[in-house]
Amino acid sequence: MPVISLFYGIIVEMFYNEHIPPHFHARHGEDRAVIDIASGDVLEGELSRRDRREMFKIAPLG
Repeated sequence: MPVISLFYGIIVEMFYNEHIPPHFHARHGEDRAVIDIASGDVLEGELSRRDRREMFKIAPLG
């Protein structure tokens, strides 16, 4: 899976032709999550509140 970004140890990855809704994958340590691009909601998995906050501080949605 192509890495889009790497910051604070959080790896953000995305496939261009994956299923809808548009989303990206984020991982940090053992945590893994699939996150909706439009809303920022976690669709699958878990990512700590701190990691989500840091991720959206860098690239806010909406």
